[in-house]
Amino acid sequence: MSTSSAVKSADFEFSFHLPTLIEFGFGKASSLGERLEQLGVKTVFLVSDKGVEAAGLLNRLTDSLRVSNIQSELYLDVEPDPSLETINRGSERFKALSYDCIVAVGGGSPMDTAKGIRVIASNGGSIGDYAGVNKITQAPEIPLITIPTTSGTGSEVTIFGVYSDWTNNVKVTVTSPYMAPTIALVDPELTMKLPEKLTAATGIDALAHGIEAYFSLKSRPASDALALEAMAAVSYHLQRAVQNGQDKEARIGMSHGSLLAGMAFNNSFLGLTHAIGSALSGHCHVPHGIAIGLLLPHVVEFNAKVLPDKAAKIAELLDAELPIAEKAASAVAAMVKNIGLPTRLRDVNVPESKLPEIANDSFKSGMMKFNPRLPSEEEVLNLLKRLY
Repeated sequence: MSTSSAVKSADFEFSFHLPTLIEFGFGKASSLGERLEQLGVKTVFLVSDKGVEAAGLLNRLTDSLRVSNIQSELYLDVEPDPSLETINRGSERFKALSYDCIVAVGGGSPMDTAKGIRVIASNGGSIGDYAGVNKITQAPEIPLITIPTTSGTGSEVTIFGVYSDWTNNVKVTVTSPYMAPTIALVDPELTMKLPEKLTAATGIDALAHGIEAYFSLKSRPASDALALEAMAAVSYHLQRAVQNGQDKEARIGMSHGSLLAGMAFNNSFLGLTHAIGSALSGHCHVPHGIAIGLLLPHVVEFNAKVLPDKAAKIAELLDAELPIAEKAASAVAAMVKNIGLPTRLRDVNVPESKLPEIANDSFKSGMMKFNPRLPSEEEVLNLLKRLY
């Protein structure tokens, strides 16, 4: 038995939960109408955004619904990093008419919006009422189908929804098994038109999900296996997908890696990169993937000191020259640079004067407690200063 798969304790045990049915494959989205027929659905609230519509990605889906005689309303009032107000407005529109099902098509923003709308439709109130862990008391009866058009968030299978509270300049996370979608139709064909910059930004987020799930204090054998395979898939395919969006194999590989990373962190959660990234986006409106790409190499370096074996494995998966802990951060940094993402906070117009607030607010994130090395506020501030 290899060292990586050896059972090292007599107390070897873990739990793993994934309530979402996954259908993965090129062209799978075209089966939407058939899937909904099987659920007895007659009317659909279709949540997406204007970018997805402009790219023509909704046409096959609406055609599929039409063939199955399923009525639908298209709801496109979704912005990047959706606000609490956006979720509440969407839920009002949903409740104004009677729908059997919600379908979300897009990246993390439409999928998280749809999750929030379903929660409010089933439980009432405002989405902000459910910020935190296990605050949702009633399982929603409304089916939710998620169809990702990016390869990054993993939201199609996760129990999380992330929303922007612009009043307080923070992001809030709703965490509950009741947030999990009913079915995920993961169709890599829908990612073929994703622009280069979005491919890079969402792809680095997928890599971060794998790395942080692997580093997490809640990591378990099952989540580690998923995280390792996710990192390997993203490492091999991301640069290819950025350089040639029509590379079918790369797009399939990225969709697979992103999905596995979502499955991994659904059970082991995330860490310091996402804790700081949440505060950075909240204060300075830096897009999520860009924020993650900026922070990830520095957090890997920070965590490598306490988990050198895992850091060395990351370095190996990212094709570092030598698979040792010290190479992991530089391997991640090289990937960020190679796919054209910014590497300095000043490059994305973050005011230096904001750094102390960002450092302070990083500790408001629940993800901080899962990081294998708990930093001080001064250490987070120093990390941000080095990154500036």
